[in-house]
Amino acid sequence: MTLRLSNPWLLPILSGFFIGTSYIPFPPWASLFGFIPLWIFWEQQTRLRNVVLGSMLTSFVFTIIGFNWVAYLLHEFAHAPWILALGGMLLFALIAHLFVAIAGAIWFIGKQKQLYTGWLSILVMGLSTALLLWLLPMLFKWNFGYAWFGSKIPVYHLAEYIGFSGLSMLTILANVPLYFAWQNRKEKQGRKILIRVVTVFALLNAYGLSTKAWLPHPDASFNTLLVQANIGNSDKMAVEFGRGFFDKILSKYQAVTDKGLREHAGKPIDFVLWSETAFPSLLNKKYQNTFFTQKLLSYIKQRKVALITGSYGRDEKTDLTTNSLFIIDKQGVVQDDYYSKSILLAFGEYIPGEEQFPIFREWLPMVGHFGRGAGPTKLLSLENYKIGAQICYESLYPHFSKSLADLGAQFIVNVTNDSWYGTWQEPYQHMMMTLARAVEIRRPLVRVTNTGISTVVLASGEVLQQSPMYEEWAGLYTVPYLLEPKATFYQRYYGLMPSVLFALLLLVLLNGLRLRLTTRS
Repeated sequence: MTLRLSNPWLLPILSGFFIGTSYIPFPPWASLFGFIPLWIFWEQQTRLRNVVLGSMLTSFVFTIIGFNWVAYLLHEFAHAPWILALGGMLLFALIAHLFVAIAGAIWFIGKQKQLYTGWLSILVMGLSTALLLWLLPMLFKWNFGYAWFGSKIPVYHLAEYIGFSGLSMLTILANVPLYFAWQNRKEKQGRKILIRVVTVFALLNAYGLSTKAWLPHPDASFNTLLVQANIGNSDKMAVEFGRGFFDKILSKYQAVTDKGLREHAGKPIDFVLWSETAFPSLLNKKYQNTFFTQKLLSYIKQRKVALITGSYGRDEKTDLTTNSLFIIDKQGVVQDDYYSKSILLAFGEYIPGEEQFPIFREWLPMVGHFGRGAGPTKLLSLENYKIGAQICYESLYPHFSKSLADLGAQFIVNVTNDSWYGTWQEPYQHMMMTLARAVEIRRPLVRVTNTGISTVVLASGEVLQQSPMYEEWAGLYTVPYLLEPKATFYQRYYGLMPSVLFALLLLVLLNGLRLRLTTRS
């Protein structure tokens, strides 16, 4: 049995709608069956061209639905007129998620070579789609596991064992038995498959809840004041290009911090946290006698509270400015060790290929030119805390947070500026993708942003109070943590899930090749 529509090209569109409306901020209502209409379309085709075009139609639709904030970004960050911003978003939708088209091409070629038929053919659809989503690079590294976390569905706790990328793979593979259920929906076998899938899903959620219950109890805690000053993009860009606004930005951060200190007077605060590039000047040792740095250090000494802040640094080797994170203790002393962002934003903080082709810099002088840090190679320290530092979308890369956990980080501090994306989708998507790292490594994560959303997630996955967006705000959090956190299963066996699926796909392909050679002989 197959799904027949008056126009078969409606099937890829239907898949795109299912998948796109299962992205954050939507609940993952169709994640377990979203690919089925597309796979039905694949099976109806006799030409590779149609499989690829249908796949691109699906990814185009779900990208438009799930990532339409790209238009706002191009308008706000690149100052493109809305008509060009919309055109840029359409172009992005065409090329952003090519994993679907490549998976379809791989499946179709294998089918044409008669390497598999029947249920093995459907299994290859699922395996190739899941693995290529994990393997191919993306500007905004999304996967289907995050939506479970965003909707607080307990299955997300499995990320402690397989990561959110592994949970994404399971989500895609769930489409395989449900496709069989659809094919046999008028028979008893179809109903049995459906019941089994629902039962397994319920059991996985129950196991997720029990996993949370088994977590070790924290044996320490700290109090942190998160400060969100809501600095406008024009002011931040003016500072970056040396056009002033230093005093305005610093004064605003100090004012919002003072308001938070007054609201929580009498409560101990271990450190204040400011967002990415909150302090709009250099904080390296050789630049600490400047007027604005001395103003900041004097402020800290007067308030007698430690500060962790995003700022700028200077890379001595390249003489490039770095996007960095500094610690200032309560005596107003800037710690020698600081962290510089290592995963830079393409066309925002560097031009891809400019080292090999310097002329790119001449063509695009308006693009930021930042130095690159050494990555997650050491921890920051304040008092006795072992702090894992990350800046902005470094949190989207699980290996980055894993490396910090491997170094013994007790908790993660993330500073971000999400002011380029509006209020609709990206702030929620970016927030949940960042907070997801806490579940994978079972360490709390503290996140402060320039315009929102600032919050804290505990090792249990519990998300605490979220700040409002585009408002000045300061919030005090008590964050429990483990002095000696243990490595999670995912942390120890980071590549296990994709390795197993790669091995399974290879086994299917080799078995098909063996049968084909046997038949010929």
